[in-house]
Amino acid sequence: MADLGDRLARLRLIVFDVDGVFTDGRFLMDEDGREYKAFHTQDGYGVRRLLEAGVQVAVISGRRSGAVDRRMAELGVTRVVQGCRHKIPELHALAEELGIDLAEAAYVGDDLPDLEAMRTCGLAIAVANAVDDIVADADYVTARSGGHGAVREVADLVVAARLAAGNAGAPE
Repeated sequence: MADLGDRLARLRLIVFDVDGVFTDGRFLMDEDGREYKAFHTQDGYGVRRLLEAGVQVAVISGRRSGAVDRRMAELGVTRVVQGCRHKIPELHALAEELGIDLAEAAYVGDDLPDLEAMRTCGLAIAVANAVDDIVADADYVTARSGGHGAVREVADLVVAARLAAGNAGAPE
């Protein structure tokens, strides 16, 4: 855990998938095609804590949803990529834009479209309800499932590690 703590403390960017990570993977759709998602309020507070600690937060999702745009805007997450089938080019573009080496980034995912993104970042995190292949490749697996506080768990770990390392504020 000491090595994990050091790695968490050095993170400058955390990229999250949405469906299955911020949500439990389900979405509701009415007869008119309107989609509804449920987000965990404690995850939102965790995102705010990350941002206040100077950690950049981004979302890369394979699906498109107005609910995601709205929720991320509420949380202050300005880097939101949706409808993304190939996440690696987006990860590289994001890192370049922010001036961050992907070794200083974590990716949090739950399913096979996240696998290469997880492997590309310095720290691979799977949520508890992730598919077996994702869990097998993860450096850390949350105790909480997606949509049930997994994002908050990651945020709390990172903030605690930064505080323990004396790196609580914005990165240099």
